Amino acid sequence: MTQPNIVLIVVDQWRSDAFSHLGNPMAETPHMDTYANESTSFRRAYSSVPSCIAARAALMTGYGQKKHGRVGYKEQESWDYPHTLAGLLGEGGYHTHCVGKLHTYPARNLLGFHSVDLHDGYTHFGRKNEENYQRIDDYERWLKDELGSDRDIVETGLGCNGYASRPFCEPERYHPTNWVTTKAVDFLRRRDPTKPFFLNVSYHRPHPPFDPPKAYWDIFQEKPLPEVPVGDWAPEKVGMRFIDSPVPESPLLRDRARRAYYAQMAHIDNQINRITHALVEHEVWHDTIVVFVADHGDMMFDHNYIAKSLPYEGSAGIPFMIRLPQQAFGPTERTSQEVAELRDVLPTLCEAAGIDIPEDVDGKSLIAHCQGKGSSLRDYLHGEHVRGETSNHWIVTPTDKYVWYSQTGEEQYFDMKNDPQELHNAIEEHTDRVIELRQHLINELSDRQEGFVAEGKLVVGCDSRPILNTIPQKPADAKWPRA
Repeated sequence: MTQPNIVLIVVDQWRSDAFSHLGNPMAETPHMDTYANESTSFRRAYSSVPSCIAARAALMTGYGQKKHGRVGYKEQESWDYPHTLAGLLGEGGYHTHCVGKLHTYPARNLLGFHSVDLHDGYTHFGRKNEENYQRIDDYERWLKDELGSDRDIVETGLGCNGYASRPFCEPERYHPTNWVTTKAVDFLRRRDPTKPFFLNVSYHRPHPPFDPPKAYWDIFQEKPLPEVPVGDWAPEKVGMRFIDSPVPESPLLRDRARRAYYAQMAHIDNQINRITHALVEHEVWHDTIVVFVADHGDMMFDHNYIAKSLPYEGSAGIPFMIRLPQQAFGPTERTSQEVAELRDVLPTLCEAAGIDIPEDVDGKSLIAHCQGKGSSLRDYLHGEHVRGETSNHWIVTPTDKYVWYSQTGEEQYFDMKNDPQELHNAIEEHTDRVIELRQHLINELSDRQEGFVAEGKLVVGCDSRPILNTIPQKPADAKWPRA
């Protein structure tokens, strides 16, 4: 079989339910709805460590968190893995390119790509430690070239993790979402025509700042907002954030944040259609796999929480669509209820490309499941995130979820089949099932360095750090290039 071209679209902080074809009244995603009609959507897909860096480690290595070693958020930790998705595809004959967010360290680590147009968004470490920030941000350099040396990505006045919102302060063509799309389309023009290509299009939005172009801001200002779900277990008040990234107390401002979040998605939806146009114009659409995933979601005030790193659907649940060219792979299923994870992207794309999957990969190829031929993918998935007092571990299956807060010992159980919004903590009503799921977690944690398990029981209050001591290293003779 001729190797297919591959476009991997990664969005940052996009909830799994944020599509109009799923009935979300806030979403306006006509182009992604069309993609869904030609794709297999994994409706029970998750990010097992739902924050930016750890999620991308799983995506790019095919490892679970025990192997990629990242169980929380921490910058300045080198990416030196034995293999990467781009490296494997490059060795297998692909011309590889990434545009947008990689969030690696060092920032100019190519991660196996032949070339990268880099924009990670606002990166605290880079801005503090780089004498010239433009060295590690190609969008920032372009913006200054276009509009003047005094221009900066923070000019809109919003924090990089806040829930204040306002329209983008420049014309739409200068928005980072447009820049990523333009660079992606330009790669399709200048790619090596003698090779299949792997193009990773990685959007920083809809992650804050919530600054959609004004046209999208205006569209969403009058849309009716559905009530946010608040479970019988939820905290009474939404937590605050950093001084530069506030969470407004005002219901009006919180409503604006929700509208701006969905406006960012509508903007991305239209920009993705520019890529579709380019694939058609270059006559490669029918030979191209398109995968659409997010690194994690956003609670967006559900259960009085915001952002990510939590075990709930708004945070850990992700969209995961795979569009396989029918002429090469045959007819495909429209949906799957198998529990999928970001680690599954690497083996899926390697199999599709006819490239050997490394033996130490934890993820599983989803090709057979797209074709309606696969057996059970996994019985459960273990997720976690170091988060101070709310550090958490969870076990999710196709039908239910168990949550354990490691610093307090609090437990939760959700019947996902009958309570998909996680409104009721049924921990006291399903004791036998809770024992079973708790045992899965004990098995997962029994050999961990933190000491989470002693005498066959979970131990509360263990010291938890965002990086394990098990990060594998790239061998000296590895072929994939690094900057």
